[in-house]
Amino acid sequence: MDCRNLGHAGIKVSPISVGTVFRGSPNDASCIATIERAIDHGINFIDCASTYQGGRSERLVGEVVRKRRRDQLVLSTKVCEPVGDGPNDRGLSRVHILREIDRSLRRLQTDYVDIYLLHHPDPSTPIEETLLALDEIVRQGKVRYIGCCNFAAWQLCKALWVSGGRDLTSFACVQNAYHLLDRSLEGAMMPLCGSEGVGIMAYSPLAVGLLTGRFRGGSPPPSDSYWGQRPERFAQAMTPDVDHAIATVLGICEARQKTPSQVALAWVLSHDEISTVITGPDTPEQVDENMGGIGWSLTAEERAALDAASEWAVAGGS
Repeated sequence: MDCRNLGHAGIKVSPISVGTVFRGSPNDASCIATIERAIDHGINFIDCASTYQGGRSERLVGEVVRKRRRDQLVLSTKVCEPVGDGPNDRGLSRVHILREIDRSLRRLQTDYVDIYLLHHPDPSTPIEETLLALDEIVRQGKVRYIGCCNFAAWQLCKALWVSGGRDLTSFACVQNAYHLLDRSLEGAMMPLCGSEGVGIMAYSPLAVGLLTGRFRGGSPPPSDSYWGQRPERFAQAMTPDVDHAIATVLGICEARQKTPSQVALAWVLSHDEISTVITGPDTPEQVDENMGGIGWSLTAEERAALDAASEWAVAGGS
């Protein structure tokens, strides 16, 4: 598999990575088989978080890491979200970061994390304190690179300015939502990341399933789906613009003999700014399908059609 650099960093990651939320897979054995299938396909990047299902995500990844060559895998996990009821059981304070990295390492059964991500901004903690704590765990060898999730461009810019001014480890990447139905990343974040050499990890490339071809305007969502359990939210999300974008994806699928998911993934990966796309398969079969999103490219005409059908999403999407 052709890997990509994470921005200007030297580390190389597979263009498709595996997110391990596992909302639709309660069986541990199935989750482990899904991660194993991804690695067997050549995917080297596994993303998790300390709070995904109360630490289950990290524990499952740890079971896989224990049986594989650790140095051939790129692992990321996250810190910020609540892990308890105490006042210091959340956020990006020094005390929380230094405590949670050790807990994550124990669950992952490894002595280092390749990429440690701030799950969200924390307005209650100065960014200087957060960056100093991150710099310390990098120097201790517990973390190789650091990044942030769900930051606005101005928040990333401030963090880069602080780390540069104080000679601290700086963010190598951002992890934000990016898909055909939400292209707001293109406004300020993509130009900033391109200018500063920050890699972009795009999550939710299928818009929480809306781009899988199972959902259309005027039809109720399947009852066994995420949206089927949230019909009011589905009605709000499935606007005429969204339905038109989905119809455009389906038209390309028919012509190229690809699935909607594969076309949606190929569109995200057609942007040079994207280092990797974080998929969220719940089964090995879904991993197999996602692999069909790489190894081919949209034509200029197909890319233009998808861009035009989703132009409204640049201002903020579904």
